[in-house]
Amino acid sequence: MTATQKAEEDQAALWNGAAGATWVEAQEPLDRLFSPFESLLVETVRERGARNVLDVGCGTGATTLAIARALGAGGRTVGIDISEPMLALAAARAERERLPAVFVRADAETHAFEPGSFDTIVSRFGVMFFADPVRAFANLRTAVRRGGDLALIAWRGPDENPFMTAAERAAAPFLPDIPPRRTDAPGQFAFADSRRVRGILERSGWADIDLRALDVVCTFAKSDLIGYVTRIGPIGRALRAADVQTRARITDAVLPAFDPYVDGDAVRFVAACWMIAAR
Repeated sequence: MTATQKAEEDQAALWNGAAGATWVEAQEPLDRLFSPFESLLVETVRERGARNVLDVGCGTGATTLAIARALGAGGRTVGIDISEPMLALAAARAERERLPAVFVRADAETHAFEPGSFDTIVSRFGVMFFADPVRAFANLRTAVRRGGDLALIAWRGPDENPFMTAAERAAAPFLPDIPPRRTDAPGQFAFADSRRVRGILERSGWADIDLRALDVVCTFAKSDLIGYVTRIGPIGRALRAADVQTRARITDAVLPAFDPYVDGDAVRFVAACWMIAAR
């Protein structure tokens, strides 16, 4: 098995297993948390006059559905993801709202898209997990018409996003085997290096590449903090395998690390991201 195949299998197992189930269970607070980015992508689609939109790594469908609402009956919106549980929820949400959004379970890196079938490709934190990002974006290029474009939001580096790594730093004495975050491998911070991102897009055939730093204040209820800490990300995955006493000890150690972000009944932090455009 090649390294690329191993990475693909790891991502499929992750998002069709516990991580996918967790995001389904936490859909509502996570959607509220990331709603500012959803709004940015909807506005971008409107500005570009797109009518056929592909949402890559659509997860439980929040961005796909928001774009479908904005486009109305005359538009076409497709979400693609590898996670069966997340897509099942996305499809149920679309059916409930009677929105003309379609969801496809497939890997956008290798899926056989109908050539030139989309005006715009968008993604809200869904493109950092490709095993071979050059191959992925070359494949995505076939899916857009001539002159079609990208509008992607991805995280910058871990040093610029201390909120996102606070739990790991606080839990390190208890969980020394948790691997460090890498910016050169599939994962949350894979697009941290702007030069690497440009290189990926250039080698896969995209032009007019633009990366703009995007700093957005995100907010969620303080009552959701313990669920976020104990269920999401590397610490959440580690705690799922821990016994009750270990879980309690680590949770007690980690929660104070978020005190600087607590403002009354809310938790606030700045998400340091890239807004990535290409044509």
